[in-house]
Amino acid sequence: MLVTAAASGIGLTIARQFSETGARVMICDIDRDSINVLDRFETCICDVSSIADVDELFDKLETVFGGLDILVNNAGVGGPIGPLESLTVSEWQHTLEVNLYGAYYCCRRAIPLLKKAGGGSIVNLSSTAGFYGVPNRTPYVASKWALIGLTKSLAGELGSAGIRVNAICPGSVEGERIDQVITAESRIRGLPEEMVRTEFVQSSSMTTFISADDVAALALFLCSSQGRYISGQAIGLDGNTEVKW
Repeated sequence: MLVTAAASGIGLTIARQFSETGARVMICDIDRDSINVLDRFETCICDVSSIADVDELFDKLETVFGGLDILVNNAGVGGPIGPLESLTVSEWQHTLEVNLYGAYYCCRRAIPLLKKAGGGSIVNLSSTAGFYGVPNRTPYVASKWALIGLTKSLAGELGSAGIRVNAICPGSVEGERIDQVITAESRIRGLPEEMVRTEFVQSSSMTTFISADDVAALALFLCSSQGRYISGQAIGLDGNTEVKW
Protein backbone atom coordinates (compact mmCIF):
# COMPACT_ATOMS: atom_id res chain seq x y z
CA MET A 1 0.00 0.00 0.00
CA LEU A 2 0.98 3.65 -0.39
CA VAL A 3 0.22 6.52 1.99
CA THR A 4 1.11 10.04 0.88
CA ALA A 5 2.41 12.74 3.23
CA ALA A 6 3.01 10.14 5.94
CA ALA A 7 6.18 11.30 7.69
CA SER A 8 4.03 12.60 10.55
CA GLY A 9 0.49 13.25 11.73
CA ILE A 10 -2.51 11.42 10.29
CA GLY A 11 -0.52 9.86 7.46
CA LEU A 12 2.05 8.31 9.78
CA THR A 13 -0.68 7.00 12.08
CA ILE A 14 -2.44 5.38 9.11
CA ALA A 15 0.81 3.81 7.92
CA ARG A 16 1.53 2.42 11.40
CA GLN A 17 -1.93 0.92 11.86
CA PHE A 18 -1.80 -0.82 8.49
CA SER A 19 1.74 -2.03 9.14
CA GLU A 20 0.62 -3.57 12.43
CA THR A 21 -1.84 -5.72 10.47
CA GLY A 22 0.99 -7.05 8.32
CA ALA A 23 0.64 -4.72 5.33
CA ARG A 24 3.70 -3.72 3.34
CA VAL A 25 3.65 0.06 3.40
CA MET A 26 5.41 2.70 1.35
CA ILE A 27 5.16 6.29 2.49
CA CYS A 28 6.16 9.52 0.81
CA ASP A 29 6.59 13.07 2.08
CA ILE A 30 8.35 16.33 1.27
CA ASP A 31 9.88 16.41 4.78
CA ARG A 32 13.24 14.80 4.10
CA ASP A 33 14.48 14.93 7.70
CA SER A 34 11.36 13.27 9.16
CA ILE A 35 10.96 10.58 6.53
CA ASN A 36 14.60 9.50 6.62
CA VAL A 37 14.31 8.28 10.22
CA LEU A 38 11.30 6.05 9.53
CA ASP A 39 13.03 2.76 8.77
CA ARG A 40 9.85 0.77 9.44
CA PHE A 41 8.52 1.58 5.96
CA GLU A 42 9.71 1.91 2.40
CA THR A 43 10.08 5.65 1.86
CA CYS A 44 10.31 8.17 -0.94
CA ILE A 45 10.77 11.94 -1.01
CA CYS A 46 7.88 13.31 -3.06
CA ASP A 47 5.98 16.55 -3.57
CA VAL A 48 2.60 15.29 -4.77
CA SER A 49 1.90 18.61 -6.50
CA SER A 50 4.71 17.72 -8.94
CA ILE A 51 3.71 15.20 -11.59
CA ALA A 52 7.40 14.38 -12.12
CA ASP A 53 7.83 13.56 -8.42
CA VAL A 54 4.70 11.39 -8.44
CA ASP A 55 5.93 9.50 -11.49
CA GLU A 56 9.25 8.85 -9.72
CA LEU A 57 7.35 7.69 -6.63
CA PHE A 58 5.30 5.16 -8.56
CA ASP A 59 8.29 3.95 -10.54
CA LYS A 60 10.01 3.19 -7.23
CA LEU A 61 6.85 1.58 -5.81
CA GLU A 62 6.56 -0.76 -8.81
CA THR A 63 10.23 -1.70 -8.50
CA VAL A 64 10.06 -2.39 -4.77
CA PHE A 65 6.55 -3.85 -4.39
CA GLY A 66 5.74 -4.98 -7.91
CA GLY A 67 2.19 -3.70 -7.59
CA LEU A 68 -0.36 -1.93 -5.42
CA ASP A 69 -3.65 -2.78 -3.73
CA ILE A 70 -4.32 0.28 -1.52
CA LEU A 71 -3.74 4.00 -2.05
CA VAL A 72 -4.38 6.54 0.70
CA ASN A 73 -4.29 10.10 -0.62
CA ASN A 74 -3.51 11.86 2.64
CA ALA A 75 -1.37 14.76 1.39
CA GLY A 76 -2.92 18.14 1.96
CA VAL A 77 -2.30 21.69 3.11
CA GLY A 78 -4.55 23.97 5.09
CA GLY A 79 -4.09 26.84 2.68
CA PRO A 80 -4.30 30.54 3.47
CA ILE A 81 -6.89 31.93 5.85
CA GLY A 82 -8.64 35.21 5.10
CA PRO A 83 -11.22 36.86 2.86
CA LEU A 84 -11.06 35.65 -0.74
CA GLU A 85 -10.08 39.04 -2.13
CA SER A 86 -7.06 39.17 0.18
CA LEU A 87 -5.61 35.87 -1.04
CA THR A 88 -2.97 35.68 -3.73
CA VAL A 89 -3.34 33.64 -6.90
CA SER A 90 -0.27 31.61 -5.94
CA GLU A 91 -1.82 30.71 -2.55
CA TRP A 92 -4.98 29.50 -4.28
CA GLN A 93 -3.03 27.54 -6.87
CA HIS A 94 -0.75 25.87 -4.32
CA THR A 95 -3.69 24.71 -2.20
CA LEU A 96 -5.45 23.14 -5.19
CA GLU A 97 -2.21 21.70 -6.57
CA VAL A 98 -1.48 19.78 -3.36
CA ASN A 99 -4.98 18.87 -2.19
CA LEU A 100 -6.64 18.07 -5.51
CA TYR A 101 -4.07 17.72 -8.26
CA GLY A 102 -1.85 15.62 -5.98
CA ALA A 103 -4.68 13.12 -5.51
CA TYR A 104 -5.32 13.10 -9.27
CA TYR A 105 -1.64 12.51 -10.09
CA CYS A 106 -1.52 9.58 -7.65
CA CYS A 107 -4.82 8.05 -8.81
CA ARG A 108 -3.67 8.34 -12.42
CA ARG A 109 -0.71 6.07 -11.71
CA ALA A 110 -2.37 3.86 -9.10
CA ILE A 111 -5.46 2.80 -11.07
CA PRO A 112 -3.63 0.62 -13.62
CA LEU A 113 -1.82 -1.13 -10.77
CA LEU A 114 -5.04 -1.70 -8.83
CA LYS A 115 -6.69 -3.13 -11.94
CA LYS A 116 -3.71 -5.42 -12.49
CA ALA A 117 -4.04 -6.60 -8.88
CA GLY A 118 -7.66 -7.54 -9.50
CA GLY A 119 -9.09 -4.81 -7.30
CA GLY A 120 -8.27 -2.74 -4.28
CA SER A 121 -9.11 0.44 -2.47
CA ILE A 122 -8.50 4.17 -2.76
CA VAL A 123 -9.12 6.37 0.28
CA ASN A 124 -9.07 10.14 -0.17
CA LEU A 125 -8.69 12.38 2.86
CA SER A 126 -11.26 15.14 2.42
CA SER A 127 -12.77 17.06 5.34
CA THR A 128 -16.06 18.14 6.82
CA ALA A 129 -15.14 21.33 4.96
CA GLY A 130 -16.14 19.28 1.93
CA PHE A 131 -19.74 19.32 3.21
CA TYR A 132 -20.18 22.94 4.31
CA GLY A 133 -18.98 26.37 3.36
CA VAL A 134 -16.40 27.80 5.78
CA PRO A 135 -15.76 31.56 5.74
CA ASN A 136 -12.17 32.64 5.17
CA ARG A 137 -11.08 29.16 4.00
CA THR A 138 -12.19 29.28 0.35
CA PRO A 139 -9.27 27.50 -1.39
CA TYR A 140 -9.15 24.74 1.21
CA VAL A 141 -12.92 24.21 1.12
CA ALA A 142 -13.01 24.23 -2.69
CA SER A 143 -10.31 21.57 -2.82
CA LYS A 144 -12.05 19.34 -0.29
CA TRP A 145 -15.43 19.57 -2.08
CA ALA A 146 -13.61 18.66 -5.29
CA LEU A 147 -12.05 15.60 -3.63
CA ILE A 148 -15.53 14.30 -2.80
CA GLY A 149 -16.56 14.77 -6.41
CA LEU A 150 -13.44 12.94 -7.55
CA THR A 151 -14.19 10.14 -5.10
CA LYS A 152 -17.78 9.61 -6.21
CA SER A 153 -16.93 9.79 -9.91
CA LEU A 154 -14.04 7.35 -9.63
CA ALA A 155 -16.16 4.92 -7.62
CA GLY A 156 -18.57 4.83 -10.56
CA GLU A 157 -15.75 4.30 -13.04
CA LEU A 158 -13.91 1.61 -11.11
CA GLY A 159 -16.58 -0.49 -9.41
CA SER A 160 -16.63 -3.08 -12.19
CA ALA A 161 -12.89 -3.55 -11.71
CA GLY A 162 -13.37 -4.35 -8.03
CA ILE A 163 -11.83 -1.06 -6.92
CA ARG A 164 -13.53 0.79 -4.07
CA VAL A 165 -13.11 4.55 -3.70
CA ASN A 166 -14.14 6.42 -0.56
CA ALA A 167 -13.47 9.73 1.14
CA ILE A 168 -12.91 10.21 4.86
CA CYS A 169 -14.06 13.63 6.02
CA PRO A 170 -12.56 14.39 9.42
CA GLY A 171 -13.62 17.30 11.56
CA SER A 172 -11.04 19.00 13.76
CA VAL A 173 -8.19 16.55 14.34
CA GLU A 174 -6.00 17.02 17.38
CA GLY A 175 -2.52 18.15 16.46
CA GLU A 176 -0.27 20.86 15.08
CA ARG A 177 -2.38 21.67 12.01
CA ILE A 178 -5.59 22.54 13.89
CA ASP A 179 -3.51 24.56 16.36
CA GLN A 180 -2.18 26.62 13.43
CA VAL A 181 -5.68 27.13 12.04
CA ILE A 182 -6.96 28.30 15.42
CA THR A 183 -4.05 30.72 15.80
CA ALA A 184 -4.68 32.17 12.33
CA GLU A 185 -8.43 32.52 12.90
CA SER A 186 -7.93 34.21 16.25
CA ARG A 187 -5.61 36.74 14.59
CA ILE A 188 -7.98 37.49 11.70
CA ARG A 189 -11.04 37.76 13.93
CA GLY A 190 -9.32 39.60 16.77
CA LEU A 191 -10.38 37.00 19.36
CA PRO A 192 -8.39 35.12 22.02
CA GLU A 193 -7.15 31.72 20.85
CA GLU A 194 -8.94 29.91 23.67
CA MET A 195 -12.26 31.43 22.59
CA VAL A 196 -11.72 30.24 19.01
CA ARG A 197 -10.66 26.79 20.24
CA THR A 198 -13.84 26.55 22.32
CA GLU A 199 -15.89 27.44 19.23
CA PHE A 200 -14.22 24.63 17.30
CA VAL A 201 -14.87 22.10 20.05
CA GLN A 202 -18.48 23.19 20.40
CA SER A 203 -19.07 23.01 16.65
CA SER A 204 -19.90 19.31 17.02
CA SER A 205 -22.78 17.91 19.02
CA MET A 206 -20.31 15.59 20.77
CA THR A 207 -18.15 18.64 21.68
CA THR A 208 -14.85 17.01 20.86
CA PHE A 209 -11.89 16.93 18.54
CA ILE A 210 -11.01 13.57 17.03
CA SER A 211 -7.66 11.80 16.95
CA ALA A 212 -5.44 10.59 14.13
CA ASP A 213 -6.06 7.07 15.45
CA ASP A 214 -9.78 7.51 14.72
CA VAL A 215 -9.00 8.42 11.12
CA ALA A 216 -6.59 5.51 10.71
CA ALA A 217 -9.10 3.04 12.13
CA LEU A 218 -11.73 4.13 9.61
CA ALA A 219 -9.26 3.88 6.73
CA LEU A 220 -8.34 0.37 7.88
CA PHE A 221 -12.00 -0.65 8.00
CA LEU A 222 -12.75 0.74 4.54
CA CYS A 223 -9.82 -1.17 3.03
CA SER A 224 -10.59 -4.42 4.85
CA SER A 225 -12.88 -7.25 3.79
CA GLN A 226 -15.49 -5.83 6.17
CA GLY A 227 -15.73 -2.77 3.94
CA ARG A 228 -15.82 -4.73 0.69
CA TYR A 229 -19.13 -3.25 -0.46
CA ILE A 230 -18.57 0.31 0.69
CA SER A 231 -17.68 2.60 -2.21
CA GLY A 232 -18.46 6.09 -3.42
CA GLN A 233 -19.01 7.36 0.12
CA ALA A 234 -17.90 10.56 1.81
CA ILE A 235 -17.92 9.61 5.48
CA GLY A 236 -17.97 12.28 8.16
CA LEU A 237 -15.74 11.57 11.15
CA ASP A 238 -16.38 14.66 13.18
CA GLY A 239 -18.59 14.16 16.22
CA ASN A 240 -21.53 15.56 14.19
CA THR A 241 -20.56 19.05 13.09
CA GLU A 242 -23.92 19.36 11.31
CA VAL A 243 -25.23 20.86 14.54
CA LYS A 244 -23.19 24.01 13.78
CA TRP A 245 -24.33 24.43 10.21
